[in-house]
Amino acid sequence: MQAAPVHATAIPTFTNALRAVESLLMSSGQRTARRNAWTSVLEDRRRAKDRVETQRVLEAVTSARP
Repeated sequence: MQAAPVHATAIPTFTNALRAVESLLMSSGQRTARRNAWTSVLEDRRRAKDRVETQRVLEAVTSARP
């Protein structure tokens, strides 16, 4: 007769538990950091577009003067 297979589950160590909690907390922080970085990129693009438009207007006004 053959013995039934034994299934063992490892009990996480305190260090592993802390790493898991840190991972959960950091993933949220990284998500926020990425969102903030993307918002910053979009704002930089908007300002660059505004600068180009302002430069065109200034050049048009300057060249229109007699």
